[in-house]
Amino acid sequence: MNRYPLWKYITVLVAVIIGLLYTLPNFYGESPAVQVSSAKATIKVDEAMLGRIDQILTAGHIAPESVYYEQNGTLGTIRARFASTDIQLQARDLLDRSLNPNQDDPQYTVALNLLPASPPWMRALGWFEPKPMYLGLDLRGGVHFLLQVDMQGALQARYDSLAADVRTTLRDQKIPAQGVERVGDSVVATFATAGERDRAESALRGRLVDLEFTTGEENNRFTLTGMLSPTAVARVQESALKQNINTLHNRINELGVAEPVIQQQGSDRIIVQLPGVQDVAKAKELLGRTATLEIRMVDDSPAAQSALMGGTVPFGLERYNDRDGRPILVRRQVVLTGENLQDAQPGRDSQTQQAAVHLTLDGKGARIFRDITRDNVGKRMAILLFENGKGEVVTAPVIRSEIAGGQVQISGSMTAEQAADTALLLRAGALAAPMSIIEERTIGPSLGAENIEKGFDSTLYGFLAIVVFIVLYYHLFGVFSAIGLTMNVLLLLALLSMLQATLTLPGIAAIALTLGMAIDSNVLINERIREELRNGATPQQAIHHGFERAWGTILDSNLTTLIVGVALLAFGSGPIRGFAVVHCLGILTSMFSSVVGVRALANLWYGRKKKLTSLSIGTVWKPEQKH
Repeated sequence: MNRYPLWKYITVLVAVIIGLLYTLPNFYGESPAVQVSSAKATIKVDEAMLGRIDQILTAGHIAPESVYYEQNGTLGTIRARFASTDIQLQARDLLDRSLNPNQDDPQYTVALNLLPASPPWMRALGWFEPKPMYLGLDLRGGVHFLLQVDMQGALQARYDSLAADVRTTLRDQKIPAQGVERVGDSVVATFATAGERDRAESALRGRLVDLEFTTGEENNRFTLTGMLSPTAVARVQESALKQNINTLHNRINELGVAEPVIQQQGSDRIIVQLPGVQDVAKAKELLGRTATLEIRMVDDSPAAQSALMGGTVPFGLERYNDRDGRPILVRRQVVLTGENLQDAQPGRDSQTQQAAVHLTLDGKGARIFRDITRDNVGKRMAILLFENGKGEVVTAPVIRSEIAGGQVQISGSMTAEQAADTALLLRAGALAAPMSIIEERTIGPSLGAENIEKGFDSTLYGFLAIVVFIVLYYHLFGVFSAIGLTMNVLLLLALLSMLQATLTLPGIAAIALTLGMAIDSNVLINERIREELRNGATPQQAIHHGFERAWGTILDSNLTTLIVGVALLAFGSGPIRGFAVVHCLGILTSMFSSVVGVRALANLWYGRKKKLTSLSIGTVWKPEQKH
């Protein structure tokens, strides 16, 4: 009656082994490390740099515990572990001096980091390597930034784009205009006659629905002024915020920061939390690396080149340098930005087999690019990258023919590696609006360790109190319950580690709550067994009916609690979601350990005893018989 088949015992045993294996890394702690990544999207960190890092550390008489290369998205990172934080700081300073001789223009980001201190045999498991849970900012330490998005800058960028759209539309409709410029928060087009202005208004209203137009006249010039509607302004600001968040995700994730928190706060602010980053200055560098990409036309006219040789820059042009340091004059008018790019992949020119970058533009970008390339065959187009306020020409290819369909190829004197880097740069995206740091906080590792210690102690003492009570009250079945409770914690921690969830202080509170809820299921089972014994059932029947009849109550109570947990997970944010994740997983593991795990122990202990006369489940009070 109370015997599990062999496969059920094996299932419970495998669950315990997996739980133990994936829980262990959380008890090894972290070791100090130094992380080397590229400070510019055009500079690559690959496995070839491992030897250079080893040479620098050896020359400085610094012995790392290990140095290894890791691929993060499409960028590489080199990490070196050290025995102590003192050695870590010495290594960071040495590598920073050696890799970045020009501190005003650093090529590499050398940052302090904390890495799991798991033993080598765990790391040797490859895909199945057990990894510890990520710890939130309140437990691990790190930096917290609150960024203010310059919405006015986003609107100005949108108006610049709309001004280009107005020029293109008027040219397509063959409507002459004396000038189209952005004036503050508006686009102003000037015409020689009222008839031309009215024709332009009719053409633009049907094509640029986001603009609201008004007409005017001044000094015999007829003007048409377009301003964004309130709905369009709100849409531009919302889009700018989302694009900035996506760009921050791309940049920070590819630089190897584990589990960053990047989320919106209010209508114009972004919260960025970088757990485990000990160096605030380097953390600011990570945020400052977000670049803006622009495509402009190059001016190679004799007059412009003559002015360039004379050291002057003509009006309407700007001077930038290419990768080889050669000066290039480009027009101020921006043709396209990273906002119009959907994808960028490295490849080969189908005719010359030279390295190339294949771009995919959105509908608007494809139309603009078709018009620009049609009108500028034989001229050069420059792709500029702006990082930390400095602009650089990534490449400046010659336009050979009109390019339609939104499929663009950039080729020229570039290697396959440079093509891959350029594609990465374009894919990473651009900030839709400038941002500034208005708040920053640093939580040191010591404070995080103190939070972990207090959370661990509170959970441990609560666990021990429950175990003492349950063993004294239910005797051997209390021992079964205590083992089931241990199994529950083991499985919960293993699940969190396998899912690479982020544990915060609210998560620790959810673990403590899970312990209390899990023992409730065991109390229901034990009391149901006692009730069966009071009603005259044999011990074997009491065990069987106790587990079977308590299951319905356990399922109902846990299901209602799970619904609340799912609601918190769906509608909550930040710490509330962290609590909800642990809470929901804890409900599932408690049901398995209480019903399956504890019953396996009871069946294993009592199931083979045919002449069982009593159970060690505490005092069973029988009702008095009435005569």
